[in-house]
Amino acid sequence: MSITTTRCRNRSNERCQEVSVMFSRFGRLIVLNPWKVIAVWLVLLVGSFLAPRLADQVSNDQASFLPSSYESVQAQELAERAFSQGNGASATIVIKRVDTQPLTEGDAARVGELAQALNTAGIERVTSAATGPQAVSPNKQVQLVSIVLSGSPADPKLNDTIVSVRDKTSSMLKGSELSYAVTGDGAFLLDNQEAFDNALLVVSIVTLVLVVGLLLVIYRSPVAALLPVVVVGVVSAVSGAAVALVVRAFGMQVDPSLATILTVVLYGVGTDYIVFLLFRYRERLRAGDSPKDALTAAVSRVGEVIASAAAAIVIAFGALLLALFGGFRSLGPGLAIGVIVMAIAAVTLVPAIVSLIGPKVFWPSKSWQRAPRGSIFQRLGTFTGRRPALVALASGGVLAVLALGVFGLKIDYDQIGQLPKGTESARGLEDIKLGFPAGALNPTTVYVRSDGGQPLDPAALDRFAQSLAQVSGVGSLMPGPTGAPATISPDGTTARINLLLTTSSYSNTALDVAGDDLRRVAHAETPPGTTALVGGVSSLFADIRHANNRDLWVIFPVAGALIAVILGLLLRSLVAPVYLMLAVGLGFVATLGATVLAFQGIGDKQGLSFNLPIILYLFVVAIGTDYNILMIARLREEARAGNDPRTAAALGILHGGPSVAAAGLILAGTFASMLFAQVSFLTEMGFAVSAGIVLSAFIMSLFLVPAVTALLGHTAWWPGHGDRGRPDSVSTEPSSASQVEPVTTPAG
Repeated sequence: MSITTTRCRNRSNERCQEVSVMFSRFGRLIVLNPWKVIAVWLVLLVGSFLAPRLADQVSNDQASFLPSSYESVQAQELAERAFSQGNGASATIVIKRVDTQPLTEGDAARVGELAQALNTAGIERVTSAATGPQAVSPNKQVQLVSIVLSGSPADPKLNDTIVSVRDKTSSMLKGSELSYAVTGDGAFLLDNQEAFDNALLVVSIVTLVLVVGLLLVIYRSPVAALLPVVVVGVVSAVSGAAVALVVRAFGMQVDPSLATILTVVLYGVGTDYIVFLLFRYRERLRAGDSPKDALTAAVSRVGEVIASAAAAIVIAFGALLLALFGGFRSLGPGLAIGVIVMAIAAVTLVPAIVSLIGPKVFWPSKSWQRAPRGSIFQRLGTFTGRRPALVALASGGVLAVLALGVFGLKIDYDQIGQLPKGTESARGLEDIKLGFPAGALNPTTVYVRSDGGQPLDPAALDRFAQSLAQVSGVGSLMPGPTGAPATISPDGTTARINLLLTTSSYSNTALDVAGDDLRRVAHAETPPGTTALVGGVSSLFADIRHANNRDLWVIFPVAGALIAVILGLLLRSLVAPVYLMLAVGLGFVATLGATVLAFQGIGDKQGLSFNLPIILYLFVVAIGTDYNILMIARLREEARAGNDPRTAAALGILHGGPSVAAAGLILAGTFASMLFAQVSFLTEMGFAVSAGIVLSAFIMSLFLVPAVTALLGHTAWWPGHGDRGRPDSVSTEPSSASQVEPVTTPAG
């Protein structure tokens, strides 16, 4: 029989077999028509170059990712209407002496000339540049030039503006004893974008080297090593164009990290799927199948696994659509589209290419012609089959111990700290601390609006401002241009009061002040007939923190439940999905605990990036489930062949272990490339996801899941009992029970 899938002779079993039959027919269609399949992908590739670029859809404005119901967003909208700069970016030039001595009167005059030159230079988007005695720090170590920029921070043209300001400042201060650094919102966004662009380049190069190098070690074949590079390159172009089209069609905002994360996901997941397919193809060649039949069988067997694994990832990423914070919501569809395109390519483009190459895909190695004897996976499988209780206890214990680290978890919202230390923005922030409070660069602003359109009372505003200054955590009032604490809009109906907090604007303490204590006092003490809104960076990230906490409680259970449904449909069981998801949940907590130990324990970080837990959860749960699906499907296959639960566990590790280990090693390596990104969040994500994949592949899927399945035996497949062999079916899979030693000894 040329096709290896089992066919039903009894109509009652037909539903159980229809998926396998479908993938068998689909696989043969692809294998027999490779050029047509490749032609379709070439058309898609050419079309991708005509589509919008994903990079053009990126937004760096965190406020644009929050719903308008949040107070910080309403404050920005009010500022835009009243002062025409609510969402406008800003820049600040921080100037000090090279010799670290106090600034002289001559230095102050030179800085004044700089501000005047910027006002008359005609730099696009520069509304004004101001300095003066009030901009000199009390200890005379630092003087500031405040620049107001027109337009949204997300406007890419502001990048050119910041570059022009830096060039003009450099030329004006050349030859003086003064040094400078242009920082502030506008400069921060420019440096942030450059950091992510550099990270994308570094990550792409390192990922490419790692994937090719690891595949060369695994297959000892340059053809097999380069296959994922070609396929992922095509998929990256096609999926990037697809994501850009969807984003543009629905008017969505895209987080700047999407392009970098998508690249790593496609290389990691794509290589995993290709490894799954090539391992099964090699297995069937060793069993004596012809190349075409072996490839058809591989697509038939692995196709369902890839489809289920991709569905789990897509559902997990799709759950991000439930997020309030748009930064998460924008990642979901983009990553889901990329995984869908990659899964389609894995069962179409990859088999088409391999169909043309044949066994030469493993050239020049000859190892594909013979199965290894006495391999490490054979020994591991035999040991697990003999002592499943011990293996389950040991593997679960490792995860439980690492999970203890999660009790020390702290969340960090410091976006400035994400930048590499060498950027000009970061240097400016350090310089400003020489003479001003930590919150001086990003004052927290309280806006007061007249409810009935009547003019505001300046005396009442002064009293209100003094009450705000008494709030714990507020350092001082920042006077407006007239010297008064409140600046009133031209129509007299809106005022703004700038407050300097005692801590960094991004610290949790500042977020507590702006998002809680200050708002409570502002709302309670506002003058009669007016409404107060607290805005600014600290208020914005207080709202982002609230949205993030809400999203964690909503997305986690929804994604987990939906993945469990996928597992239930695949396995036709209610028991197996429960312990599989419990294992994945334990793996997630263990990964987060290990990351806390690495960065907050061994490292000196104050906390983990606020968006790391949710991204980590989705990657570890979704991608970790890939390996569980591959292993549990193999365990079911071995059980259906008539093996007892312990022998099935031994055989599952023997045959499924190499592909799980290889895929896990490659995927962990691709995410580890983010360690070279020099962006704090990407570095944390690279370590965390790599650790999570290692734990998922080498502890959870390779040991914990087979051991628990062996212990539960027939109960694991209740109520569908998909482990039962079918006497009315014919299987052409070779018997593999002889490849492991008998495992009938009691567990202990």
